[in-house]
Amino acid sequence: MQEHLERLPTIFVIPLMQLFVGLFLFIALLNRQWGLTVLTLLVLITVKGAKIWSKSSLSGIKCYTVADRMRTFPGETITLNVRVENSKFLPIWVRMMVPVHGALHPSGKDASLTKESGLLWYQSVSLMWELTAQRRGWFRVGPPNLTAGDLLGLYTKKRKTDDTIHVIVYPRLVPLRDFPIHRRELFGSPGAKSPVHDPIYLIGTREYQPWQPARYIHWKASARHNRLEQKVCEPTTQVKVLIIVEVDQFASHNMEEDFERTLEAAASLAVRLDNQGIALGLVTNGLISGGNLSVLPVSRTPQQLSNMLEILARLQMKSKDDLLNLLKHGLELPRDLSCVYFSYEKDDTTVAMTQFFDRFKIPVVSIVCQPSSDPRGNDSEIGGKTYSLDEIYGE
Repeated sequence: MQEHLERLPTIFVIPLMQLFVGLFLFIALLNRQWGLTVLTLLVLITVKGAKIWSKSSLSGIKCYTVADRMRTFPGETITLNVRVENSKFLPIWVRMMVPVHGALHPSGKDASLTKESGLLWYQSVSLMWELTAQRRGWFRVGPPNLTAGDLLGLYTKKRKTDDTIHVIVYPRLVPLRDFPIHRRELFGSPGAKSPVHDPIYLIGTREYQPWQPARYIHWKASARHNRLEQKVCEPTTQVKVLIIVEVDQFASHNMEEDFERTLEAAASLAVRLDNQGIALGLVTNGLISGGNLSVLPVSRTPQQLSNMLEILARLQMKSKDDLLNLLKHGLELPRDLSCVYFSYEKDDTTVAMTQFFDRFKIPVVSIVCQPSSDPRGNDSEIGGKTYSLDEIYGE
């Protein structure tokens, strides 16, 4: 990002030049050169007046920074709007420069986020830029640097505002080939065939059947119809998938490109499974920008997918904790769970992880960037089914 180059507005703001102008004024008065006298007086009055004017330029100035979206995907455009209000009678000139950290770049011909404008008394102006997200991450925008002064721009005062916003760029969504995820369902077929009903998902009411438990009675509907009505609930679904991303191997091999492709695959898989109505969870042992938690319990809430994508967006290629320790102490594993495990290659850690899940009878599917040289490595009894990342990428 190019910074705005400061330019000298006029040589008369230099004290030495003002001394020379004062000397010319004295000479003009001695020689009764009224034209030169008026000219030098105008220069001195303008320069001194502008200096006094600029001292009050920052008072009564308010800035508000907003963006049309705080979460986006790579390649999408964000509109940044900085509103400047002049809540005093004195008109001023302002220049706003917004520093952007990370992979957010101005769209179009703008090389930097710098704009200038004049503000009359009690006037406001909106300075807008369009930013394009180049890659995933958690990026800071601001705080804006405000420069204000007289309308001629001879003298300026600077101030850094307190408005800082953070933009989260999710991993890029890519097409994935279908691959089976083994499911362990306690009640057989999910959906409408399941004998277990979920009281949270109410789809209607009907006349109460005497053999049904009293907890199914819908008291408000019963009062409205003047007869006992019972809740009709959607059958519960027992499909739950835990997505695990191991960072150790990527960090030790310094495979940043493969790490980004793995996060794209994990995010795309999460979106696909969420669209299928599957409860999701996420565990990673990587460092999270901003200090967020790296363990997201399995859930089917409306915010679950966005929370998963945010963790993947903030995830750094730096190991923070032992993955097996996180699973043992930081997460309660439901019995009806399936697991998709992302790593760089299948090694002893991967086998230890899948053996841990095997003790709980949880099926595991491993997805690796570097396939095993062992011909049995992709389908061994220990470690479950293994796919290479290239196998599931693309249609």
